[in-house]
Amino acid sequence: MTPERFAVTAEPGPQPGAVVLSLTGELDHDTADTLRLALEERNGATRILVDCEGLSFCDSTGLNVLLRARLQALEAGGRLELAGLRPPVSRMFEITGARTVFRVYENVAEALTDRRAGG
Repeated sequence: MTPERFAVTAEPGPQPGAVVLSLTGELDHDTADTLRLALEERNGATRILVDCEGLSFCDSTGLNVLLRARLQALEAGGRLELAGLRPPVSRMFEITGARTVFRVYENVAEALTDRRAGG
């Protein structure tokens, strides 16, 4: 059996209403619905931290899913943040300017200990 090209796993965060979504593989046109559904299931979370450490690729479709989810979280009084952007994925966020709209952390541990994240 071949491994999936893309997977999302969810774990509760340390604060009530927080969730950590870990992405693995390639986020593109063919796999974006998996992320979209995972984010919709977390609708109402006060903080969604997307761990991109295992993400090897992200195209514009994946980026748009994240941007849309960020806006929905803000409208609901929550937030969506990113952690662990690796060089190929980080470059996509820098080129498009999307990196400036997200709070981006070096890794999940840094994000979970950020005192500013409480508000």
